[in-house]
Amino acid sequence: MILYNILTILDDRIILYVKERDSVIATNFSNVRNNFKEVCDRVVQDSEIAIITRKNDENVVLMSQAQYDNLMENLHIRNSKANYEWLKESIRQAEDGKLIKFEAEE
Repeated sequence: MILYNILTILDDRIILYVKERDSVIATNFSNVRNNFKEVCDRVVQDSEIAIITRKNDENVVLMSQAQYDNLMENLHIRNSKANYEWLKESIRQAEDGKLIKFEAEE
């Protein structure tokens, strides 16, 4: 199965980071409670997302903080018109080869 982490959406184009994975973790609450450390380790170390099923379809998604931070950053960019326009312009400049190379200082 191939899963996609959406980085951003621009002008009907979706820019994706693609990573192949065997599966998404789908497990029930009791299993997570009994194996919490192992589930957390797998979520963080393998960049997995866990769907924890509960009664009455009140399911929960567990993801690493890095995945969450990435998601929130992208939502912030999309919710701020100024940031979004700045990002689109930056991408246009990069596609046109208008890049500036520099050495990072340590």
